[in-house]
Amino acid sequence: MPIAESELILNKDGSVYHLNLLPDHISDTIITVGDPERVPSVSQHFDSIETKIHKREFVTHVGYYKGKRITVISTGMGTDNIDILMNELDALVNVDFVTREARPREEHISLRIIRVGTSGSLQADVPVGSLLASEHAVGLDSLMQFYPLVETGLEVEVATGIQQALQLPYRPYCVRGSDLLREQVGFDMLSGNTLTCPGFYGPQGRVLRLDLRLPHLIEAYQQFRHQSAEGEFRLTNFEMETAGYYALGRMLGHEVLSLNAIVANRTTGEFAANADDIVNDLIIKTLDRI
Repeated sequence: MPIAESELILNKDGSVYHLNLLPDHISDTIITVGDPERVPSVSQHFDSIETKIHKREFVTHVGYYKGKRITVISTGMGTDNIDILMNELDALVNVDFVTREARPREEHISLRIIRVGTSGSLQADVPVGSLLASEHAVGLDSLMQFYPLVETGLEVEVATGIQQALQLPYRPYCVRGSDLLREQVGFDMLSGNTLTCPGFYGPQGRVLRLDLRLPHLIEAYQQFRHQSAEGEFRLTNFEMETAGYYALGRMLGHEVLSLNAIVANRTTGEFAANADDIVNDLIIKTLDRI
């Protein structure tokens, strides 16, 4: 059955509404960054650039790196933007824009999507300057209240434990990322569990002029532990997108990995003086390994 024009919105040139991209504009391997100004920080390493497209916070460069066609896209901040990004990327490869019909399941195309972003550490042994590949992500945002995400037993246990530890009126969600990409790209990086927050200030325990509803929020994040047959689960770092990536990637059938340049440590109060160098190191490692 064709998807209605109000559900899959296309621009006059046939491109998908927010990303402003046509199916030919993307490759099967995609690097995503939050900051639009970080897109050229990635594409400057390309041997050649074939496409540059810009709409709102979504800046896209497509080119070749050592013979491999790669797309880099900026997303802005927050899982609301990741909802747009993941659904529209999936539509570009798995929906026929002429007939407006989803491709048969046996013809489904799986993208490889690697988030390269900054993050703050929640643990003293995850130091500033380190690179961390997210094994699991826990979402404190509300995005998965609107999707039929299926979680494993461990994921439900972790999410329920965090709900109880933080005294939340709702259950967060927990999702594991791509083991395949983590082994390929993040094999020598720290492996951790990333907390995705729905904001930069209060949800991450920062106090300027507003007090927190939970005054010991950071300590609750840092001290959370869940014991299972698979070992101890703790939260290593936090940011604002990874859980949305992992949940939508699972449901849509894409391989997704979040890589984190640790530029702050909330335990020690340290912020990296060379944050750009840390991010650039992560960019080059990612390009060389994909």
